Amino acid sequence: QVHVVESGGGSVQAGGSLRLSCATSGSANSNICMGWFRQAPGKEREGVAAIYTGSNATTYVDSVKGRFTVSHDNAKNILYLQMNSLKPEDAAMYYCARRPRYYDRLCYAWSEYINWGPGTQVTVSS
Repeated sequence: QVHVVESGGGSVQAGGSLRLSCATSGSANSNICMGWFRQAPGKEREGVAAIYTGSNATTYVDSVKGRFTVSHDNAKNILYLQMNSLKPEDAAMYYCARRPRYYDRLCYAWSEYINWGPGTQVTVSS
């Protein structure tokens, strides 16, 4: 059974930074896509950033490009999301997930992710 746990959320002022971590266990993350998602109150969950662990190729939603960086430590099986220049509209519950059923690099196929963690809250004040 795969376990996924996010951490690193918190409350920051606009312009600040946070680094989220996602620890996984129960399965290797080799050559799959892993992604970060977020859901604000009253809104649908959206894919934010993803990485193909085989090549470290990344993909981002337009609203976070240039501000967020996704990375994966293959040795530790930890996914990271470095978030800089945070804006109030970035406030949400952030989740990580895996896309283990596909060994391609279509990491933007957000609906194909499974193995969700409980999430970590990010609050950004203006």
